[in-house]
Amino acid sequence: MDNVFIERVWRSLKHEDVYLKGYADGREAKAGIGEYFAFYNERRFHQALGYRAPMAAWREGVAAGACGHVDNARALTTCPQEQKQTQPLAA
Repeated sequence: MDNVFIERVWRSLKHEDVYLKGYADGREAKAGIGEYFAFYNERRFHQALGYRAPMAAWREGVAAGACGHVDNARALTTCPQEQKQTQPLAA
């Protein structure tokens, strides 16, 4: 389950930064990707976090005494959902 979050980060990085900028060399890529992650964590709003930036959500968790843990697993479509019984069981 935790791999879903990492895959989403790399997909976002590729589609929102790397493919659009087409870095010429490693130095340029390192600087550009560093800027992208600063943007991603500090300024980019995330639907799964209630349209907050990850660092804002993390800081709120720390202030609330949750040790910075942000549980957004329920925002994913892959999160296990409650099973609803559609037909009564035969006696």
